[in-house]
Amino acid sequence: MITRRFVVLGLGCTALAACDDPRELGAALDEGEFGNPTAHNHLVQTGQMPYVIDLAERFAEEVPTTVNFAFDSAALNGEAQSILRRQAHWINQFPEVTFRVFGHTDLVGSAAYNHQLGLRRARAVVNFLARHGVSRARLEALVSHGDTQPLIFTQARERQNRRTVTEVSGFQQRHPTVLNGQYARIIHREYVESAVRERPDPYR
Repeated sequence: MITRRFVVLGLGCTALAACDDPRELGAALDEGEFGNPTAHNHLVQTGQMPYVIDLAERFAEEVPTTVNFAFDSAALNGEAQSILRRQAHWINQFPEVTFRVFGHTDLVGSAAYNHQLGLRRARAVVNFLARHGVSRARLEALVSHGDTQPLIFTQARERQNRRTVTEVSGFQQRHPTVLNGQYARIIHREYVESAVRERPDPYR
C-alpha cells in the first residue's frame, strides 16, 4: 500500500530512495510552471490537503498511473492505450477533481532533447484522455521532468524510465460539491466499475 510519505501537486518524495512503492506520486518541488508552493499552501489553508492525499492514494490503488514508451517515441502503444482508457473511466467518475501528467525519459540523449520528449509524451497522454471524455480544464498542466528523475539509474536505454505519470492534483474550486466543502463525499464515492454488474437474466 502507498504510504503517506508523498505529497501530491509535484511535491512527491523528497528522495526516490525514501519511497516504499515504485509507483511515484509526485515529483520534486517545481518552483516554475505549476506554481506548486502557492497551490500547496492553498490546499493546506483550506483543509483540502488530506482529502487530496486520500484521493491520490485511491487513484493509485485502483488504476495504473504510469504508461511506458518505446525508445525516442511519444507514441501510445496498445498497452498504454488500455491503461489510459482505465484512467479516463476512473477520472470521469470524479468531475470535481483535477489531474496532472508528468513526462519522463531515460538517460540517453541531451537534457534539452529529453525535456522536449518528456513534454511530447505528457501531451500525448492528455490528448488521449481528452478524446475519452476528460475535460482539458481538469488536466491542469503538463510538465516534463525529462531525464532528471529516472526510476532506474543507468545510462543505457531503460523502458521503466520512459514513462508518464498521471496524478491527482486538487479540486475544481467552482464545482458545487467543492464549494459546499463536501470533500469526504467525493473521496468515498463509489467507483462506477464496482457498482456496474451484469443483471441476472430471469429467463435463464
